[in-house]
Amino acid sequence: MKNIVLIGMPGCGKSAIGEMLSEKIEMTFIDIDKYIEASTNLTITEIFEKGEANFRDLESIAVMELSKKNPVVISTGGGVIKRYENILNLKKNGIIIYINRPIDNIVIDIEAEVRPLLAKNPSKLYKLFEERGTLYEKYCDYEVMNTGSIDDIVNNIIEIHKKINKLNV
Repeated sequence: MKNIVLIGMPGCGKSAIGEMLSEKIEMTFIDIDKYIEASTNLTITEIFEKGEANFRDLESIAVMELSKKNPVVISTGGGVIKRYENILNLKKNGIIIYINRPIDNIVIDIEAEVRPLLAKNPSKLYKLFEERGTLYEKYCDYEVMNTGSIDDIVNNIIEIHKKINKLNV
């Protein structure tokens, strides 16, 4: 059975969707940011204080480790797509689903102060989307719009997962 890997902008709902999804299909849920925090005994903010490149190195290590697990639901950080090696590792054993939530909806309710790249300027989200939007679309196997209820989104992903696993039998 393939892993389910969720990618998308910060605040698109990857963690909440991943948690609910993992409960419904009885797969382990792993949030990469929490995994990194647990393995380093540092918060994401503390890691970013040493530079984004430092965080991206730790993220790539986490991706490599987690992509070997099976079957799991993985919620990635929004910038995981910045390194192509991450995508290659995640695709080895997983299907990548882009959670596409309209950027204006994210801006309305994101807690920017807990997001290192947005803490000083929440409007930077638009710039991040400009940089990343096409990469999410390019690297995903499926795109799911986050414009309805979380139940609808989770059910859409479950249908995708069922279809994929039938094709791989």
